[in-house]
Amino acid sequence: MTASLLAVIPASSPHDTGVRDIAALSARLAYVAMCLTLVWGVLSATGWIRRVTGHEALRSGHVVLATFSLATGAVHGLCYPFLDDGSFGVLALLIPFAGGGVARHAAGVVGLELFVAVSVTAALRRGVTDRRGQRFHQAGYFAVGLLAIHSWLGAAANGNVATVWLGGITVLTPAVVLTVLRVLPPRALVRLGLLEGGTGRAQPVRISVDDKKCHRYAICQAEAPQVFQLQGDGQLRYLRKPGAKQMPLVQAAARACPMRAIRLQGAGR
Repeated sequence: MTASLLAVIPASSPHDTGVRDIAALSARLAYVAMCLTLVWGVLSATGWIRRVTGHEALRSGHVVLATFSLATGAVHGLCYPFLDDGSFGVLALLIPFAGGGVARHAAGVVGLELFVAVSVTAALRRGVTDRRGQRFHQAGYFAVGLLAIHSWLGAAANGNVATVWLGGITVLTPAVVLTVLRVLPPRALVRLGLLEGGTGRAQPVRISVDDKKCHRYAICQAEAPQVFQLQGDGQLRYLRKPGAKQMPLVQAAARACPMRAIRLQGAGR
């Protein structure tokens, strides 16, 4: 009985076996690089690396990791049209559920395409003068979530969950934790001790912004919209002397500024 079943199921050709091995390796590399990209992006954007180490995080490292994630993810996807069995065509690589594709493939297709779109707009963001570019960049969190779902469902379908379990959880856990912390309001982070709060006495604080360093990314506006506002003409308007209640938001904005253009005088930092 067993012999008859083995005779019915065709064995994979050496070519297809090699292609699938390349697809599996590139998928694992893309998964790890993707999680590291998210972690490094959050740590550099929030200034937490500077607070812990005293040194600025290299945002170019975030770009390198994102580029490596895209490259390995593209290799993973492009492997499948080269299979001799014809189980995965070019159309299914571009359009979710095309040709009867399953949910895990659709999650990978949408996640990779969204990741590419976020990366391209981030590279061109110097010309963005409102909050739309920053908001769209945050869609990268959703893209990472879809790709993580795709990775785990694919591992389960191929019987490889036991192989990737330890490594997958190891790199995914910090990414999830930092994503949750990133979306929490600054006051909650102050209570958790992750951001410096105000002292017992309210101290007068004066804000200054270096126009030469400021690239009008509007990240400060996203953190403290009542203090910083990017106008339609590209000019940044801000309160030079914010109230004490705004200080946690202002400090978060100063840490989140990728160009370190915001300076707080008299903040006791």
